[in-house]
Amino acid sequence: MKLKKILKGIGIGLLVLIALLVAIPYLFKGQIMSKVKAELNKNLNAKVDFKDVDISLFRRFPRLAVALEELHITGVNHFAGDTLLAVRRLDLAVDLMSAIRGEKINVHNVSLIQPRIYAVVDEEGRPNWDIVKPDTATAGAPADTSSSEFAFSLQQYSIEDATVKYDDHQGHMHLAIAGLNHKGKGDFTQDNFTLSTSTTAGAVSFAQGFIPYLLDAKTEILADVNIDNKAGKYTFKTDKISVNNLKLSTEGFFQLVNDSSYNMDIRFQAPSTDFKDILSLVPAVYSKDFSSIKTSGNATLNGFVKGVYSEQQMPAYEVHLGVKNGFFQYPDLPKPVKNINLAVNVTNPDGVPDHTIVDVPQAHLEMDDSPVDFRLMIKTPVSDLYLDAAAKGRLDLGKVTQIVKFEKGTKLAGLLDADLQARGYMSAIEREQYESFNASGKVALSNLEYQSKDYPDGVKVSSMLMSFNPKNVTVSDFKGQYLGTNFNANGEVNNLLAYLFRNSALNGKLALQADQINLNKWMGTPEADASGKPADTTASAPFAVPNNLDFTLQAQAGKVQYDNLALSNLNGTLLLRDEAVIMKDIKANALQGSMEIDGSYSTKNDKDHPDINISYDVKELDVQETFKTFNTVQKLMPIAQFLSGKMSSQMTVTGKLGKDMSPQLNTLTGDGNLLLIQGFLKKFAPMDQLANQLNVSALKDISIRDIKNYFAFQNGRMTVNPFRVKLNNFNMLIGGSHGFDQTMDYTMQLALPRTLLGSQATGLVNNLVKQASSKGINVNVGDTVYLNVLMGGNIMKPSVKTDLKEAAGKAADNLKDQATAMVKNKVDSAKQTVKDSLTHVKNEAVNAAKDELKKQLLGGKDSTGSGGGLQGAGKAAEKTLNNTLKGLIKRKNTAPDSTKQ
Repeated sequence: MKLKKILKGIGIGLLVLIALLVAIPYLFKGQIMSKVKAELNKNLNAKVDFKDVDISLFRRFPRLAVALEELHITGVNHFAGDTLLAVRRLDLAVDLMSAIRGEKINVHNVSLIQPRIYAVVDEEGRPNWDIVKPDTATAGAPADTSSSEFAFSLQQYSIEDATVKYDDHQGHMHLAIAGLNHKGKGDFTQDNFTLSTSTTAGAVSFAQGFIPYLLDAKTEILADVNIDNKAGKYTFKTDKISVNNLKLSTEGFFQLVNDSSYNMDIRFQAPSTDFKDILSLVPAVYSKDFSSIKTSGNATLNGFVKGVYSEQQMPAYEVHLGVKNGFFQYPDLPKPVKNINLAVNVTNPDGVPDHTIVDVPQAHLEMDDSPVDFRLMIKTPVSDLYLDAAAKGRLDLGKVTQIVKFEKGTKLAGLLDADLQARGYMSAIEREQYESFNASGKVALSNLEYQSKDYPDGVKVSSMLMSFNPKNVTVSDFKGQYLGTNFNANGEVNNLLAYLFRNSALNGKLALQADQINLNKWMGTPEADASGKPADTTASAPFAVPNNLDFTLQAQAGKVQYDNLALSNLNGTLLLRDEAVIMKDIKANALQGSMEIDGSYSTKNDKDHPDINISYDVKELDVQETFKTFNTVQKLMPIAQFLSGKMSSQMTVTGKLGKDMSPQLNTLTGDGNLLLIQGFLKKFAPMDQLANQLNVSALKDISIRDIKNYFAFQNGRMTVNPFRVKLNNFNMLIGGSHGFDQTMDYTMQLALPRTLLGSQATGLVNNLVKQASSKGINVNVGDTVYLNVLMGGNIMKPSVKTDLKEAAGKAADNLKDQATAMVKNKVDSAKQTVKDSLTHVKNEAVNAAKDELKKQLLGGKDSTGSGGGLQGAGKAAEKTLNNTLKGLIKRKNTAPDSTKQ
């Protein structure tokens, strides 16, 4: 029995222990989550946030496993909005008792899963990773670390599937690493220890200036690093480095001098002298059956980096590459590339960027006995770039596929003939002293045909001639075909050398004529399927305008297809500059009318959500075709689906596009006017409902002509200035607003002869008479009835109210609010005056409504002084409403009162 009790007690104890192990992470989750966020934001000049904390005692038992989900570190100040680090998951193994006590949290190992790092040095030399807040300890005194909330007893760490990008805009260096996996193991508690590391990367690219040293290179590094924590020095020596097929050995050290300075002395060389190893650095060659390539020839590669790197200084460096009598041939291709001789020397003796010298004295190869020669010398690249370059060769492109392997389905043909030379200082071109700069030659291309997986429809260039002179490059006789478009062009490029060597904006102009352009194909927009259903566009992305263009394109096209819109006789000017496309005087025929467009499309602020600023003037478009073609019109003008006829409009709109290039409706702001030249309104639910209530069939099918109104929209709502509709035997005055969600808030005033009213409407009028009499108002019903109608609800499911007593006050309020919106958008300078006038107008409107209720709406003589009958009824209705709105809805000279149109 005792044993049974003991076992029972142990079982209960184990259950309690397991329950505690499960409960403890949840009990302390909030404490740890708030502590980590507070500590990070306290010590960093950046915005730090994460989605969630995953805490477990089992995953890293006996240590507490803490994982931060979706960690983001975003810059502030001049790097505001830029993401420095985004990590899908940051996993830490933490000492449990230290987490519970909360005094110091001891971290034993760290894992970063799918981190994305974007490091930037801007044009002024400021790094975006300088986010640690400065030490506030007294100058000269040792920093007090006793208040730190974290302590590291790190034994190992790992980085999985990382993406790293480094852009030094000041030093013109660019590094990109994809598929990076790295892990290290060592005792970080020691002042001096050895860290064993393993690193692999799927693609490494590095360039300085215009020289690409590496391009999508597969890399592997195994190295033991001796770490001296007191000196901040990392010393290494290894021969286990591979870049594609190239093996490297390296040795040296890297030392942290202070928070922004690093000292280094690193030397490297390729032990092998086999040309094939150097050839592997060419991505197109390495990716296609590289192991089977026949090669011969010798190669050398060596260099060093030595000195201090800081915000004000660069280390000295040298890179030397040489190839002698290189040869390679694919075994299943008939032609080789032979007599490859190359010498490349890049030197910088002191780290001053302007002292960099790039010298390529010899570059020669032969493709099927066709020689290609090249040489290059660059000096003083920062202060005043000196260039001495020449290239010459004549190549039958059709034979290239017999020499180099391409992807399956690739076709290439044509003749390339180049003979170029340039010598002189860039300053001569900048000062327009063209006689001091020697540039001449040509590049001619004829009968080019190229087809590949990325260009399945193929590209054809029947002819193109580029002539070089010191001032510019002239493009002439450029004819070709792409995506069903036959085009010809001519123009000039004014600063090609500055674009190539200094990344200056490419400046030039081009005149382009095309027979037909399908922009859906050019922009990669999916076509609708056979059933007419639009294709899925979730994976598409907006066209990002390059930041180094300053180009003018004068375009003419016979036909242009964009989405569902077919344009003809298009012509106009496009300016590509400052990461924007600026449209000037774009004119075309479309939708049975004409269009004129000016505006801009910019990806400078947001690559995923471009900014738009567009003004258009359209004339005599078919209403139904316009509604079916533009999704935006369906939201801005939903009534168009019930209209037929012709319209003209002017509108200005600003806002953003989504990733599918469609407008984001909640960002749109604008105003304009619309003239409905002629048309019919049928099957419009609000009017049908009103017609049924009043038993007036003429309201169901309305013929309209020359209706002009003004509108403005913002925050997902369109406000329509009151406008008058003149019909054969009665008039209407309409104003209000509707939302992009199809909700309505409109007020309508009608002047109807009693002869048009059916028995239902007559009963309504008699009921109003009784209501008035019960309040002591004696009225007589006349021949004309004036109605204020409120339209609310949804455009497809409207609510219509004709309670005159309720409608009178609400009509004034609704029209007052609508008119206020118009005034706010157009007369900002008179805000206070408008505000002061609103109370007066509202009171006047209510009083006018009461007077009309007594004197006109329920019968009485015509008080307008304009005579009786239908004509007098229309004028009285117009006067009643105009008097109450005169101070609000009257526009400036540029926008006359639409009620007087």
